[in-house]
Amino acid sequence: MPGRLLVLSNGHGEDLIALRVIQALKQRRPDIEVAVLPMVGDGAAYRGAEEQGVLRRVGPRRQLPSGGFSNQSLRGLLADLWAGVLGLTLRQWRFVRRWGEGGDPVLAVGDLLPLLLAWSGGGSYGFIGTPKSDYTWAGAPGIAALCHRLKGSEWDPWEWALMRGGRCRLVAMRDRLTARGLRRHGVAASAPGNPMMDGIDVGTLPLALRQWRRLLLLGGSRMPEATGNLRRLLEALAEVRCEEPLLVLAPTGSRPAPHEWEPLLQGLGFEPIAPPEALADLGAAAVWARGARLLLVGPGCFSRWAGWAELGLASAGTATEQLVGLGIPALSLPGPGPQFKRGFAERQSRLLGGSVRVCRSQAALAERAEILLSQPDFARQLGAIGIQRMGTAGGSVALSRAIEERLLGGADGATG
Repeated sequence: MPGRLLVLSNGHGEDLIALRVIQALKQRRPDIEVAVLPMVGDGAAYRGAEEQGVLRRVGPRRQLPSGGFSNQSLRGLLADLWAGVLGLTLRQWRFVRRWGEGGDPVLAVGDLLPLLLAWSGGGSYGFIGTPKSDYTWAGAPGIAALCHRLKGSEWDPWEWALMRGGRCRLVAMRDRLTARGLRRHGVAASAPGNPMMDGIDVGTLPLALRQWRRLLLLGGSRMPEATGNLRRLLEALAEVRCEEPLLVLAPTGSRPAPHEWEPLLQGLGFEPIAPPEALADLGAAAVWARGARLLLVGPGCFSRWAGWAELGLASAGTATEQLVGLGIPALSLPGPGPQFKRGFAERQSRLLGGSVRVCRSQAALAERAEILLSQPDFARQLGAIGIQRMGTAGGSVALSRAIEERLLGGADGATG
C-alpha cells in the first residue's frame, strides 16, 4: 500500500524548505501521499506543487497579523491573540491527533510548536530543525549567549526531550555544529544538508549584464512590512555613489505584486520604462528607471537572478541566507518589524558569520555598499564565509533518503 505522510511547517521559510524535501521525496517515492499543514498563513509556497498533484494542503489555516513572528514583539503577540491564534492552534492540534490515529507518520519542519504537535499525534514522527543554530551564540556577548553556552546548545531541554522520544525517528539540523551540540545531550541528531540551497540557478552571467554593477534587493514577502523595508533600502541606495551603470534586481514572491511597487517607486522618483532590448529576456514583469539606474521587478525570479548579483541589500529572512550561501555578501537594514527588527538582523548576521552586515542607518548602508563594490576581494572573503555557513546544494535529496529509511520504513512503504 502507498504510504502517507503529514508535514507540518510554521513559516514561509519553513514552507520553502519542506517543499524542497517533499519534491525530492516524491522523486524517490512517487506513490506516497503527502499532506501539508502550513501552521502560519495559507502556505502559498505550496500552491504550485499542489496544482501539479505533488501534495495537498490540509487542516485549519489562517493568515496571522504578525506573519508568524509574534515572538519578536509584544504588539505582534497581542495582535495574533486577538486574531484567534490560540483557537487556531487548538484546531491544528486536533487535526494532527486525528491523523495520528491512522498510524501514519508526521514530519515537523521548524521549531518547538510543530515538533510538539508532531509528538502529540501519538505515532512516529521526524523533525527538521530550521531556525536555530549554535553559530548564533558562539562567541556572542550577552546573557542569552551565556545561557546557551552553559546549555551547550541553542535548543532547550524540553526540545531535547521531544527529540529524544522513542517515537522520534529522525532529527536533522541545518549545520554540523548544532547537531554535535544536540548529540552531547543524547539526541541522535544529524546534519545531512541544507535544503535552502537547492533549486537555485548558479548559471553563467548573461553577457548583457556584464556592463552593469548589479545589486539584489530583498525586502521580504510579508505585507505591509515589505514595502516599508523596500522604501528604506531604496532611500539608502539613492545615496550610493557609483560611476558605472547600476542595475537593481528585485525578485519577489507573490507579494509585493508588481502593481504594489508603483506608488513606492513613483514616490522615490522612479519612472516606468519599456525593457531595453538587451534586458528583455530576463523575465522582469516591470522595469523602472531613475536617471542612469534601472530597477527590474521579477515575481518568481529569485532562483534565476540571485547568482547574478555582486551585492545584496536585504531586509529578509530565508532569501538573504540563500543569497550569501551563493557567495554574495549582503547588507541589511533593520526596521520596525514585526519580522526584520534589529534583534532578528543581528542574530542573522551571527548565524551567517558576518557575510551579511547589519547597518544602523541608511547612510551607513550606502557607505558600506560603496566599499564592497570598490573592493571585490573583500566582498569575496565575506561571500566565502556565507558559503561555509550555508553549505552546498543537495540537502533535499539527503533528507528525503533519511525520511524514507527512518520515518517511512524503507522502500516497502511500511510506516513502522
